[in-house]
Amino acid sequence: MSGPFDATAAFDFRLRTRVVFGAGAFDRLGELAAELGFRRTLLVADRGLVATGNVERAMDRLRAAGVEAFTFHEFGANPDSDMAHAAGERARERDVDSFVGLGGGSSLDCAKAANFLLTSGGAMQDYWGYGKARSPLRPMIGVPTTAGTGSEAQSYALVSDARTHVKMACGDPTAAFRVAILDAQLTVSQPAAVAAAAGYDALSHAVETFVCTRRHPFSEVFSREAWRLLEPHFQRVRDAPDDLSARAAMLLGAHYAGVAIEASMLGAAHACANPLTARYGTVHGVAIALMLPAVCRWNAAAASARYAELLELVGRPAGSDPADALASRLDDLAATAGLPRGLRAAQVREDDLVRLAEDAAVQWTGRFNPRPLDASGALELYRAAW
Repeated sequence: MSGPFDATAAFDFRLRTRVVFGAGAFDRLGELAAELGFRRTLLVADRGLVATGNVERAMDRLRAAGVEAFTFHEFGANPDSDMAHAAGERARERDVDSFVGLGGGSSLDCAKAANFLLTSGGAMQDYWGYGKARSPLRPMIGVPTTAGTGSEAQSYALVSDARTHVKMACGDPTAAFRVAILDAQLTVSQPAAVAAAAGYDALSHAVETFVCTRRHPFSEVFSREAWRLLEPHFQRVRDAPDDLSARAAMLLGAHYAGVAIEASMLGAAHACANPLTARYGTVHGVAIALMLPAVCRWNAAAASARYAELLELVGRPAGSDPADALASRLDDLAATAGLPRGLRAAQVREDDLVRLAEDAAVQWTGRFNPRPLDASGALELYRAAW
């Protein structure tokens, strides 16, 4: 039920990342690194990947291609500026000319952040915003092992300020990965809870980019295809974790959603989720699952027709209230995946909602929500999600 084409839409967007997709694509890491001229590279991967053997596999393939590789693992699920500084120092000590990010969004963001600091110096806060790198970043390869953030498709590093815990989006055209390797076999080892939180984050990217005020005909192509791949396969991966076809659909869908973010922007669900992570340490995907259904209902007057289109894309009835229908479907997906329902269940204090709303109102992504978001609106959302 798409409306007439908006002839006034204008955009300027370039796909900067080569995508190598398919089972076994990970085995091409060394070959692709050599093509890009890697000689000494820093492999940034979270500690959990060491146990899977994938770090050693990556090192083997890089060495076989003549690339000397060093590792960095000292960062958490939400990398902060101190962790980024440590990664940048490791890169400087090893005199690397390139980076490989292997893992979830934290690994990919930490690799980008280290690259900013290696190439341009200073502090991570200096790059908050876009286009502030003083020198072009060194070439990078991104290898996601979760179907979630779509960071491998974006030219931003999301890093928290270690002192204030505010999440900073640090972007630059040269911060895009030169190559993204999408191999669904790498996602099999992720714990079910990680798959649920990451997958729900990807779903939210498809939904929010499709209704945000910065959307345009190019971004909408990727938002639609992301949703078409993600919605039917999210639960399938939980029910049948060995189904590689479902995992491949999730991985490619998350990437498409990442392209949609890069081409457009997000909205109120992310604006409200970030303070939950900053104040309570709530895992990002869990925070999104707590807020997204409430945001869809709150956006009804501004986005119902577009929500109806998403439902129809996957063969679900929109009914007389598409926003509520979509929110109910998103609620069901979160519940069946074992994600907490309600801020109270997530141990968020009711007397903290006003402060959370004040924080949400100044989040960058909230500016692009289809219904204007301020502190009053954010408080409505937190109360609805309580």
